[in-house]
Amino acid sequence: MTTRNDIEQVLWSACDSFRGKIDSSRYKDYILSMLFVKYLSDVSKEKRQEYIQQYEGDMRRVERAMSRERFAMDEESTFDYLYDHRSESQIGQMINVALSRIEEHNSGKLRNVFRAIDFNSQVDFGEVKEKNATLRNLLEDFHKLDLRPSQLGSADIIGDAYEYMIAMFASDAGKKGGEFFTPSQVSELVASLVKPKENDRIYDPTCGSGGLLLKAYKKVPSGKVAIYGQELNAQTWALCTMNMFLHGVDDARIWQGDTLSNPQNIENDKLMKFQVVVANPPFSLDKWDSGFLTDVEADSKGKKKMTAELDPYHRFDWGVPPTSKGDYAFVLHMLASLDAENGRMAIVLPHGVLFRGASEGKIRRQLVEMNLLDAVIGLPANLFYGTGIPACILVFKKNRPQRDVLFIDASGEGNFEKGKNQNILRDTDIARIVSTYEKWETVDKYSYLASLDEIRENDFNLNIPRYVDTFEEEELVDIDEVQRNIANIEAELAQVQAQMKQYLEELGL
Repeated sequence: MTTRNDIEQVLWSACDSFRGKIDSSRYKDYILSMLFVKYLSDVSKEKRQEYIQQYEGDMRRVERAMSRERFAMDEESTFDYLYDHRSESQIGQMINVALSRIEEHNSGKLRNVFRAIDFNSQVDFGEVKEKNATLRNLLEDFHKLDLRPSQLGSADIIGDAYEYMIAMFASDAGKKGGEFFTPSQVSELVASLVKPKENDRIYDPTCGSGGLLLKAYKKVPSGKVAIYGQELNAQTWALCTMNMFLHGVDDARIWQGDTLSNPQNIENDKLMKFQVVVANPPFSLDKWDSGFLTDVEADSKGKKKMTAELDPYHRFDWGVPPTSKGDYAFVLHMLASLDAENGRMAIVLPHGVLFRGASEGKIRRQLVEMNLLDAVIGLPANLFYGTGIPACILVFKKNRPQRDVLFIDASGEGNFEKGKNQNILRDTDIARIVSTYEKWETVDKYSYLASLDEIRENDFNLNIPRYVDTFEEEELVDIDEVQRNIANIEAELAQVQAQMKQYLEELGL
């Protein structure tokens, strides 16, 4: 049987072919794409063998049965074919052709998934001799893996291993890693807060490699939900598409493009509505409005200015966020995409959104006055790849029955596990946050249920320490007790001195 550990060992061995030659944020695409091809090939090979036995070698019936399978592969697209030709001088181009044929035969599910990946790249692989050696090693490493379903034991192993590797690459890639992966425990927390249910539409407008969407998807055991997402980076979009496929989510609609200036999840010429929205967008994205300014004329100073009128979907009617910080642009997009009756959303953001002024302050005021903000949750520092700053989760709901807002400060000592490179939210930490949120209660030095009037008194500043007092008072010093102790010490010292004097006199000194 092939275990997850077996897969991870082979993957890390394959990484050795690239280390020192290509940045890990780039070679992850080659490693994970080859894992994807190997899995498709082994599944197809095993299924074909089953049909050959079932139909006693009648290949016409075998091919007909194979055409009804989840995906299709021809012989020259398989991993085994590529492995057999691993010493060919044009092996890079052969792999590219195989990937193209996989896309062509599965255009409904895997269209363009390999378009940003070039196994024949001279930039990444160097000259022909060096490139061929690297690709031959890569194929030989993956040849050791047996990914036939009968050998995997669990349907989740391949998907879990794939996501584990994305996490490892994110850790290795540092700041760039945060662009395509949200730590698993943070995704689990976000998904738990929004409570997906059967028949919900679940949406992530900055979905990265799809881990947050998959956490939300798994909250519904029956799988009867619809998954939607959008991702700007083409390579990351491809990882997400493969990630969904390996987890058995064949009908996920993941679009590639700029969510803000070119949203793709459209229905009847309006933004599609979702019951659940989750996201970990890039923190304080600079020039988030550049996609709106292409046809805008510059002012006398040569600058182009974003205005609410430039957005056909009216997402910024409550205010236009500053060009240098796109946090509220994503918040407003998500709220505009939220179902009016039962919509709930959770978004990971930097703490600045809680207290920054100017246009952000005006937007924040509107969100509270319109009774959309449900909870503010402070997270520990150093949870995310590429940044050590603490973040928060803002939870929003449409059609809220109450006006209070719950503040939770989960950033203090004891609310997380300190890691060597990153801090970690443990299962117990996540459970405490979710339980406090569900109970909607004030807990001393941990949470506070703030009224609308209190928030108004604070001028709509949502900085968590204004509401949750985590200050630990030092024990008051008892002056009388201190004086008594001093007196006792002085008395003991005097007694010792008297004894010493007597001893010296006895000695005649």
